[in-house]
This record gives sequence, structure tokens and C-alpha cells, in this order.
Amino acid sequence: MNGDIETLADLSKHYKDSVPADLREAKSFDWYLQEVYDDPRIARNAHQRVADMFDHYGTTYDEEAGVVEYLMASEDPIHDGENTFYGREVHESIHEFVNKVKSGARGLGPEKRIKLLLGPVGSGKSHFDWMVRRYFEDYTMTDDGRMYTFRWTNLTDVIRDQDPADTVVQSPMNQDPLVLLPQEQRDVIIERLNETFDAPYTIRNDQALDPASEFYMDTLLAYYDDDLQEVLENHVEIIRLVASENKRQCVETFEPKDKKNQDETELTGDVNYSKLAVYGESDPRAFDYSGAFCNANRGLFSGEELLKLQREFLYDFLHASQEQTIKPSNNPRIDIDQVIVGRTNMPEYREKKGDEKMEAFNDRTKRIDFPYVLEYSQESEIYRKMLRNADVPDMHIEPHTLEMAGLFGVLTRIAEPDGGNITLTQKAKAYNGEIDESDDVDVKKLREEGEAKSDIAEGMEGISARFIGDEIAEAIMDSTHRGRSYLSPLSVFTHFEENLENHGSIPEENLERYHRYLEMVREEYKERAIEDVRHALAYDLDEIQRQGEKYMDHVMAYIDDATVQDELTGREQEPDEKFLRSVEEKLEIPEDRKEDFRQEVSNWVSRRAREGQAFDPQDNDRLRRALERKLWEDKKHNINFSALVSANELDDDERNAWIDALVEQGYSREGAREVLEFAGAEVAKSELEA
Repeated sequence: MNGDIETLADLSKHYKDSVPADLREAKSFDWYLQEVYDDPRIARNAHQRVADMFDHYGTTYDEEAGVVEYLMASEDPIHDGENTFYGREVHESIHEFVNKVKSGARGLGPEKRIKLLLGPVGSGKSHFDWMVRRYFEDYTMTDDGRMYTFRWTNLTDVIRDQDPADTVVQSPMNQDPLVLLPQEQRDVIIERLNETFDAPYTIRNDQALDPASEFYMDTLLAYYDDDLQEVLENHVEIIRLVASENKRQCVETFEPKDKKNQDETELTGDVNYSKLAVYGESDPRAFDYSGAFCNANRGLFSGEELLKLQREFLYDFLHASQEQTIKPSNNPRIDIDQVIVGRTNMPEYREKKGDEKMEAFNDRTKRIDFPYVLEYSQESEIYRKMLRNADVPDMHIEPHTLEMAGLFGVLTRIAEPDGGNITLTQKAKAYNGEIDESDDVDVKKLREEGEAKSDIAEGMEGISARFIGDEIAEAIMDSTHRGRSYLSPLSVFTHFEENLENHGSIPEENLERYHRYLEMVREEYKERAIEDVRHALAYDLDEIQRQGEKYMDHVMAYIDDATVQDELTGREQEPDEKFLRSVEEKLEIPEDRKEDFRQEVSNWVSRRAREGQAFDPQDNDRLRRALERKLWEDKKHNINFSALVSANELDDDERNAWIDALVEQGYSREGAREVLEFAGAEVAKSELEA
């Protein structure tokens, strides 16, 4: 038998190791009290526990973007990275959500508000909400996230009319055991806990027992002559509480029905008709605590497409959020403790925002914008993740394919820049971090202009990653049917062009503009393909290294007002200004900006030297591009450009060498032939005409 095969015994052990050791154990109230003294976090409320959950899985700070990233979103540790989120804007939204939860944990107000995730379709808000629920479930399985509730036992020993089936009853609202203490005694315990509790928030709990538990407590106290200790020791067991959406325990999702079938009892619970004959209509034991707010207690309530609910139905959220109570029909109020999260798309939000009768509801929401990604390299990671998580055929993704798909998506989402000094494509590159330091582009100002020109925020309109991902998938399957083993930007562009009109969520008035953007992306890809072909025709790594070292020697001499040794004669000479400018002009650096560039690369080399890193021009994108372009100018006179446009010479040695060079850049052999055909003719044409 293969030792690597998991046996049933192995699987059983893995499962047992994955669940809390005390999951099936019943403890005493006295035990719980001691546990809370030892670790007050056990008694946290829902906002506090969710806030700590985000930090539990780790955080990083992206200094360049100035954004805190939570590892549960940026790395997805419990799913091996399957559900990672990309893009500065998205991580800013997640950070804003966490900040509101953390403010609620401190009692600053957001604990009494609905956290409303607002964004266009396919922006990832639903997936983020799903992730929060999954991680909350996992967190409550850990020692750091543990929580407990209680159950009533031996009830038929004392309460004569108690249904024998109900001799053991778990807290219907899964309340914290501290609520079993009267408020005065509870406050004494909580004050003692907070004296030594090291956290940015304090433990608080002023909830009343749910009506059924209050009935049991009052009845048992009367029986034991108000001896609380007798009640808790004889009729209460403490049990571990683990969140589970499938079990509707501390995590609940609520979906709107059609208007005729909406019923508030789905939120607040209803009469338990099977118990009416046993207990009677007014007895709190005859209530069924199965409403969504009841199930979400101690955890997370998630309202899908929340604003599609009728206005009257949304009123139930007013007390749930502001007063943190629910009031079922013909039943006493019930205290709740939960993080209420809602999601909505743009049309519903605009409709409800303009409704004066919704003012009270709108005032009780904290809007969190969840836009599309605006950095196309990050957008391409979304598609890469999609391919990683799928059973993709043996398909080679050619260079620039996913990036150009991402660029097209981003162009549809960002506002046209003002002034005409920068194109839309240049703006997208600026957002992507590609603008050179010497370029006169203020990215912060671009973002401010974009926000000002947008209806709500930049990135809240445009084509979704979902549409683009679907078209990439179609292009892959089409290539498979055609017997092609590679996916190139050109094939993806074709699918975009053919299917824009068929996408139901794209307004017809936007189609002409989107087709224009697609042509802009084609032009951008053509420039990159031409660069790749030039790279293949003339690239020489050793020569670039040598020229880079020469350039830096002359730059350092220029800055230090020193001389440099001539390579051939060995004599000291002034820095070769002609050579320096021949490199810098390849980046279109004007004469009056040359010193800025030289100081920039000098600082870069000095910084690397301090870190013990050798000089390598490949590690500096601007210097590398300048040297590559100079190398092209130096070598292009020896290239047979006629071979680029001659199909008869497809298999000659020279052409195969070019294909090999493109393969080294990441192309497949078939993809290399395509890019030679697409861009090679452009290169040859420009050079032959010159």
C-alpha cells in the first residue's frame, strides 16, 4: 500500500485535530466565570470579535500605496490563496470596512449602523462578504476566537408543564453566559475584567435575557427562593459556540424575495405552531427563534441586495441597527448583538438615496464604496487567479494578454483626464505606477479630478472583471477548438469586439466609446509587441551590462566633476556627454531634465551599494529601457528586415533565432510566430522607410 495514501484513520485524526478540544464538553458557570477572568476576550461582543479576527490572520502595510492590507484578503491563508483580492482601491475599501468595525468595537457609533457595501456588479463586494463569513467561522474554531453560550437542563424536574422534549434547551439566541447574571452583579464582574484587560476596547454587556430564557430564569429563581447559585449549578451548562452559516448559527444571510412574499417574520422569528398546543399563544416558550436576526446573534448578519427590499420591510433594520433590538409581532423585544452588513448595486442605491421617506434608514447606514480595480496589472492578477483556480486546457498565455485585457477594463472605469496634457492610456499607466519620475504627472491630482468628475467615485462604473474573465474563458475554448495551444492578446481583443453588444449590463450609449478604448488598447499592445520584436532581433544581455556600466561610470564622473578612464587608451578624459545623451534621449529626456535623471540613477546605484547589491541595469526599468533602445539603434543596421515580411523565409535559421529569442521572453513558438507576423512587419516597414 502506498504510504502517501490517506487512510480513514488518518482522515479521522485530521478532522479531530481541526475541531476545538472542548467542542462537545459541558462546563459549569463557575468554570466559565474563571475562564473570563483569565481571558476577558471570551466575553467580547460581535464587533469586537470581528475586529480582532482581521488582525488575527495578520496585516501588512503597503508604504508605497499607503494602504493597510489584511492577509485574509491579500493572501487568503485558510484557502491557500484561492480567494485573494487585488487592487489598491479594493484594499482601501476593505480597510475602511475594518475601521468601521473597529470603531464599533470601541462603542464610537458604527456598532449601531449597517455597513453598506456599495459597488457596481462584479466588483467583489459579495465575495468579500462571503470571505468575512468564512473567516469568522474559522476564527471561532481557534482559541483566540472562542466563545461560549449556555443551555438550560433538567427543566422538567422543576417546571411541571414543560414539554419532556424540552427538558434541555439551548439558549435560543446563543447569548453569552454573562447575561445569566443580573445587571448589577454583571457590572461588578465586567468592571473587574476591564481593570486588567489590555485591549483598545472595554468589555460591555447590558443585554437582557431572551424572553424564553427569562421565563426559565424567573421560574427557577422562584423555585429556589432566589438562590441564583442553585439555579446556575443545577440547571445551566456552558458549551462552546462555533459559528456556522450552514447551521444558521452566529452567521446568517438574508436574500430579498419578491414583494408579495416578503414577511418580517423571516427577520424577527415567528410563533412555533408545534408548541402552541403545549404552552399556549402568549407563552414565550412557544416562539420560534428562527428569524435571520436571531440566527445571526453573536456574529454576522449579511443582507444580500439589501436595498431591493420594500421600504416598509427595511424599517425592521432601524431598531436592529440603532437600538440593537428586534420586536417580533406579539412577542417581547429581543436584544441582539451582531455586525450587520448589507450589499447593494448602484441603481438601487440611487433610488433609495433620493427617497425622502428613506431618510431614517439612510442615516443608519455607513456606506463603504467597493469600486472596480483601477491598476491594470492588479486587474490582470484577477484573471490569473481565475485561470489558477480552473481546469484550464494545455494553453500557453502569451505575454501582455492578461495585462492588455486588464487595461481595457480600467479604461472603461476611469474618468477622462482634464486639460489634454495626458491621454486616458497615460492616466491608466500613471495609476499603474508606470509614470517616470521626470514626467510632469501628478497622480494624486489625477485621482482627485477623477473623483470630482464621477457620480459617486471613480471605478464605480465600467466593464466588470467578470465580463472580461468570461471573454478570456471563451477565447481559451475557441483556441482549443481551433487546435491552437496559445492565447494571445489579439484573440482576446476579437472576443471583446464581438461580444460587447451582447453584454446586457453595458449601456448602449457606451458601446461606441468602449470600442474606441479597445482600439487604444490595440495600439498599446502593438507598441509593446514591437518592443518585444526589437528585443528579439537585437538583444544582447552582456552588451547591455557593459553599456550600463559605462553609462554609470560617466554619470558618476559628471556628478562628481571628475574624469573617467578611456576604455581603449587608458587616459583620463572628461565624461562623454554625447554618449550620455545618446542613452537619455531614448527615454525622451530633454536637455534641461538630464541632471534630474542622472541624479536619480546615481542615487539608485548608491542605495543598492549600501545594501550590498551589485549593479544590474535589468533592475532599473527606466535605465534598462534606455539601454535596450540604444542597443537597437546600434545593431539594427545589421538586421535583415526583409526576412520579417517574407513568408518564404519563415523557416530560415535567422528567423528561427528570432523565434527562440521571443520564446526566452515567455512566448510559445506559435505565439512567437504570431507576434513576428503582427509586429515584425511594422518594425521592418518603419526601418526600411527610414
